[in-house]
Amino acid sequence: MPNRVAVLSDIHGVLPALEAVLAEPEVRAADRLVLTGDIAAGPQPAQVLDRLTGLGDRVAWVGGNADRELLEYRRGERDTVPDPIGPWAAEQLREDHLDLLAALPPTLTLPVEGLGEVLFCHATPRDDEEVVLVDSRLDRWAEVFAEVPPEVRTVVCGHTHMPFVRLAHGRLVVNPGSVGMPYGRAGAHWALLGPGVDLRSTQFDVEAAAARLARESSWPGIADWADYYLHARASDAEALAAFGPRDGRGA
Repeated sequence: MPNRVAVLSDIHGVLPALEAVLAEPEVRAADRLVLTGDIAAGPQPAQVLDRLTGLGDRVAWVGGNADRELLEYRRGERDTVPDPIGPWAAEQLREDHLDLLAALPPTLTLPVEGLGEVLFCHATPRDDEEVVLVDSRLDRWAEVFAEVPPEVRTVVCGHTHMPFVRLAHGRLVVNPGSVGMPYGRAGAHWALLGPGVDLRSTQFDVEAAAARLARESSWPGIADWADYYLHARASDAEALAAFGPRDGRGA
């Protein structure tokens, strides 16, 4: 049973943010690293996947909706991707990258010291793009947890790019936030599990990272993309207002 697990979610192909988190002493010392999806869809997709695969079996992977969309686009199963950078990112991937994305599981359950069985997913345990938020009603949480085994008392999810910890029907719910596309405040956000839950934020030189993306990524819109996402120009209030209707509230 791992004593410490570092959780990285929603890296979105931003290598400088990922490297900053991987350099954290507690990440280097963690027994396992768990990735909860949306790993490659961004300005440095191949570089991010290569960096993570280089870490070997210490890393446990979960797929997200953006990972699935890149794969479906490259394999001709869809004509468009909702994220404007998605089609370009998909074209940067090698066949081994596509095989990796195709093999990603939708959920993963691991025992963690102090927390017992922990279920890791991207959005919810049953769907990789379903929305739950820190202020989602309890009925919504009961609905998305309906098929979760009773012995699982902690669920870790990503997808909405905003960190939180809350209780829902006795289960601890953890969202580590986003490494590469944070909403609300800048920094690379992640979580450390075992024996409790710590939300962490790694600060790095945003201007230097944006300049690096401009040099190393050939996507035409990279300058505006880096400015918007690395500076977290979308506030948490704006993100909650945009996501809120998708969690079924008011239905």
